[in-house]
Amino acid sequence: MPAPIRLRELIRTIRTARTQAEEREMIQKECAAIRSSFREEDNTYRCRNVAKLLYMHMLGYPAHFGQVDTFCLEPILMYFVTKLRVSLLYAGCLLLAVDVSCRAVVKLQSGNDLNHSTQYVQGLALCTLGCMGSSEMCRDLAGEVEKLLKTSNSYLRKKAALCAVHVIRKVPELMEMFLPATKNLLNEKNHGVLHTSVVLLTEMCERSPDMLAHFRKVNLVPQLVRILKNLIMSGYSPEHDVSGISDPFLQVRILRLLRILGRNDDDSSEAMNDILAQVATNTETSKNVGNAILYETVLTIMDIKSESGLRVNLNTVGLWLLKDISIAGLVYFTSPGEYALFSVLYPRRAMELSFALVNGNNVRGMMKELLYFLDSCEPEFKADCASGIFLAAEKYAPSKRWHIDTIMRVLTTAGSYVRDDAVPNLIQLITNSVEMHAYTVQRLYKAILGDYSQQPLVQVASWCIGEYGDLLVSGQCEEEEPIQVTEDEVLDILESVLISNMSASVTRGYALTAIMKLSTRFTCTVNRIKKVVSIYGSSIDVELQQRAVEYNALFKKYDHMRPALLERMPVMEKVTTNGPTEIVQTNGETETAVLETKPPHSGLQPGSQASDLLDLLGGNDITPVIPTAPTSKPASAGGELLDLLGDLNLTGSPVSAPAPQISQPPFLLDGLSSQPLFNDIAAGIPSITAYSKNGLKIDFSFERSNTNPSVTVITIQASNSTELDMTDFVFQAAVPKTFQLQLLSPSSSVIPAFNSGTITQVIKVLNPQKQQLRMRIKLTYNHKGSAMQDLAEVNNFPPQSWQ
Repeated sequence: MPAPIRLRELIRTIRTARTQAEEREMIQKECAAIRSSFREEDNTYRCRNVAKLLYMHMLGYPAHFGQVDTFCLEPILMYFVTKLRVSLLYAGCLLLAVDVSCRAVVKLQSGNDLNHSTQYVQGLALCTLGCMGSSEMCRDLAGEVEKLLKTSNSYLRKKAALCAVHVIRKVPELMEMFLPATKNLLNEKNHGVLHTSVVLLTEMCERSPDMLAHFRKVNLVPQLVRILKNLIMSGYSPEHDVSGISDPFLQVRILRLLRILGRNDDDSSEAMNDILAQVATNTETSKNVGNAILYETVLTIMDIKSESGLRVNLNTVGLWLLKDISIAGLVYFTSPGEYALFSVLYPRRAMELSFALVNGNNVRGMMKELLYFLDSCEPEFKADCASGIFLAAEKYAPSKRWHIDTIMRVLTTAGSYVRDDAVPNLIQLITNSVEMHAYTVQRLYKAILGDYSQQPLVQVASWCIGEYGDLLVSGQCEEEEPIQVTEDEVLDILESVLISNMSASVTRGYALTAIMKLSTRFTCTVNRIKKVVSIYGSSIDVELQQRAVEYNALFKKYDHMRPALLERMPVMEKVTTNGPTEIVQTNGETETAVLETKPPHSGLQPGSQASDLLDLLGGNDITPVIPTAPTSKPASAGGELLDLLGDLNLTGSPVSAPAPQISQPPFLLDGLSSQPLFNDIAAGIPSITAYSKNGLKIDFSFERSNTNPSVTVITIQASNSTELDMTDFVFQAAVPKTFQLQLLSPSSSVIPAFNSGTITQVIKVLNPQKQQLRMRIKLTYNHKGSAMQDLAEVNNFPPQSWQ
């Protein structure tokens, strides 16, 4: 067999590769040759092959295939330094999960080589033990490591210190064994030994409070201060210089250890105050190396009991901010006055820092400062500042009145800079604060008198006036002196919003809906409201016109349904799901909707029933819809949305559905009621049986909208022919993305036995492209004490239902 190529030749060949594919081909050929060599059990070139495997590993290619064959007794026990060093290096780099026999070999050889006469062999043994030593190996060889930690050889002390760190991590109770050896570690002049010694001391202090107390008692801080002072005051040293700074790696390690020693300790903190000021003043900040040291300095100053003047010193912190280092180091500020300087130097960083400092104890004071900043800051900061205040107020609000007053101040201060997503979230807050409705609507009414330029404020105010206008007129506010307002004055305000040139289309939608809602809250102005609604039935704004036409229909054919449709919105409960909860906004309406957030590995499982059904509908072009749960069932979090799309657990128990989801663009009268506004003009569409199995039967009947021919209403009827009731019944549906679908509340969650009753539920389907309708349904219920769950494909819809 020809001799394998040398490592240098392999490196030269790989470097000539012009493409990644060519490089992979070379690696694959060489790996095949190495495998052949291992199978022939030729030990002549085994060391060379091991070296090439290490190089492939460095390039990122898999090289573990040779670990068992390579790591045998012959090369590891042969006292030729070249082969021994390669074998131990391979063990330390690659043999992290080998079998017991290989670990026994490593343990035996490491134990022998820790006492070898050659320092490089001893160093390799320490490296191998430090990389792959198990708890048993560390326990048996810790004594040898401790001896080498006391040796006078700087090379071995450096290796032994790093190996001791690994031993402590594996067997923490052996920490005290290394304590005597740490006495003289910081007296070494070799920077490598100093660096590894600081790492060892840091590990011991972090893992053991007793060790931390011991090193404070033996006064370790002055030694560290002396070393750090020598580093920053020494002249140029080519051996340790990095961009003009002497050994920045050692400086950073010392600063971290000082931070641990000075935390909550007055004496240690006082001993390091002066050196921290010198480091911050003398460190060159024009390079990243200096910024790294300054970053650690700031963290240390903020974490120990440092002098107050040191914290706000411009050279310590201001320059650090101007270099755009991470804001994370400043979260340790606790006094509002200490960050005042930063607002001058760097407004955006100061704003981010301020929000990071807000907590339940200082929220009132911090909000005053932030509201003042919001009033005077540049326009580019207003949107971020307003959103930050909303989030902080929601998290730390001491009372609901304070919360509402704060958001009112933001709405009046930030104006149109408030982001659109804030409006529905604020409406949810107001809705849930039942005892504050009268106070809120009165404040909002006074806030928009004569000024409609701040659109978010006008939208929130219009919604609240529509919901709680009766409280405004009746003067039920107890928190402040009530105002005298008539029904006509309230309508004057809303009509002014409608005709104002400053009002956006969405704002007009809020105002028109508010006027319509007041038709059930006011008693003397219903005829005026009818006139306003009829006027906007011919508006050039299509959305406004559609709303007006629908509302006008409520005054005529469906007048008996108007009080129920326009009743006050219930409390909106946030549903905890796999993703966040959002308030979905339509023109003048808001409802909660669950946002879909798939986990990183939520891919479809091959061969599953859900995957097959998903394939039938074309893969990922599915629009899922979660039904509205019956009022007697609590909302749940649920993976129902993910389940419906294929991430199913078919043996799990069913869960009730979360809050209703509204699709965009909105359907007719979305958000006002669970009852659709449709005429029975599609009586000629035949009904179909969508599902029939295990005694459960689902029938679909169809209707068409009289205002939008693209909308089809499907009424499902679920019946049960078995001898026992089916309980906790939940129906879900999904359609391709070219459709839009909304599932309304079911009539019940129990299907009576013996076909003695049915459950009805309404589905509204928007089909703008007049395509053939396909639907996937999921059924969940309890029957005979068992949780039942099934999926089905419905593709036999009559053509009249979608054409």
